[in-house]
Amino acid sequence: MNRILCTFLILLWTYTGLDKVIRFDASRKAFYNQTFPGELAEILAYAIPFTELLLALLLLFSVTRWWGYLGSILLLSVFTTYVGLIWVGAFPRVPCNCAGIIESLGWAEHFVLNVVCIGVAILGLNNLKCKN
Repeated sequence: MNRILCTFLILLWTYTGLDKVIRFDASRKAFYNQTFPGELAEILAYAIPFTELLLALLLLFSVTRWWGYLGSILLLSVFTTYVGLIWVGAFPRVPCNCAGIIESLGWAEHFVLNVVCIGVAILGLNNLKCKN
C-alpha cells in the first residue's frame, strides 16, 4: 500500500516540477500574474519547481520518505489554501500556475484533487509510523 501512495506522489511532484522547468518562461510569467508581490514571484518561480522535484526525490528513498511525506502535506496544504481562496473569490482576479492537465481543472475540482493528495500523503506518513 505504501508503495502505491509513494509512487502516486512521486509521479505528481515529478510531473508538476518538470512541467514548470520545461516551460520555465511561461511558468515564471504565471508566477508574476499571481496576487503576491513581484519579488516573491521571482523567488517562487525557482523555489516551487525545485521543491516539487526535491519532494519526489525524498519520497524515492526509504530513509528520507518521512520528510517527503511531511513536505508533501505542507506544500499541498499551502496550495489547497490558495486554491480555496481563489475558488471562493478572495482575490480580484483568477491567476493560475498549474501544471499541464491540472491547469484544465476548475477550481472546485482542483481543490478536491489537492485534498485527495493531502489524504494520500497523510496515509503514507501514517503507514510509515505503523511500520516503526
